[in-house]
Amino acid sequence: MIKDYKKHDLFGKTLIQKIGLTSPFRFDFPVSDQACFLYVLDGEVQYQQDDHQFGIPRNYSLLLNCVNSGKQIHNADQNRTCEIVIVTFYPEILKKVYDRELPSVFQTSGRVISNKSSGKINSDFLIEKYIEGLLFYFENPSLISEEILVLKMKEIILLLAQTPNAQVVQSILSQIFSPATYTFKQIIEANLFSHSGVEHLAELTNLSLSSFKREFAKLYRDTPASYIKNKRLERSAELLLISDQRITDIAFDCGFNDLANFTKSFNDKYKTSPTHYRKQLKGN
Repeated sequence: MIKDYKKHDLFGKTLIQKIGLTSPFRFDFPVSDQACFLYVLDGEVQYQQDDHQFGIPRNYSLLLNCVNSGKQIHNADQNRTCEIVIVTFYPEILKKVYDRELPSVFQTSGRVISNKSSGKINSDFLIEKYIEGLLFYFENPSLISEEILVLKMKEIILLLAQTPNAQVVQSILSQIFSPATYTFKQIIEANLFSHSGVEHLAELTNLSLSSFKREFAKLYRDTPASYIKNKRLERSAELLLISDQRITDIAFDCGFNDLANFTKSFNDKYKTSPTHYRKQLKGN
């Protein structure tokens, strides 16, 4: 149940909201082309999307792309209170504010293909101070202006882009300007040689780990770990023959972080070391 609600609008749309909630509650996010930054001031909320759920405690935040249905926050604990602040990013407002060029955080890097639409952001001192500034304007609404709201929107975008979650932030925010939905196979093939574990690949496909493994087995008739390792080894064997790169560089480019692990895996598959494989086949 909502016990307190305050908001400030920018260009006719709700930009920032402060919401006080009493458990049990459920808050459904709208289905529209926008992204939301949600900060938990007090209490804790559970974020749910389809079969994926995790908690957002006090001073932590959530960034999500609201282009799909089925997303909500809730708390079923009786008589618990919770306060949240939401900043909403609308494509039309962003284009108006950044009339020359959008910041790089809204532009896809091209290195990672992803359908990831939400990310939990850890407690951050600068973001906490930013929220304190927003609370001042909720307590003194007569001081708010269009210019201040524009500055506050730009400020949170800059802060999010500088957090350790910057790659996740870019992946989510860029989708509101490039709303392509990739197939499961496109995401897997595009990220085969990145330094991503199975958990991260599941996030990129916007699935829970268990759902990801089921979908992977259905499409590839193999486990993710086995399939990905084989593809990386096949690519490394190809590079050993067609390039003069150092073996260490080839291993890294194919997604292996550890040379010893790469050498052992290569030997298990090809029954020889990478060095001997290159010498034998190039010699022939």
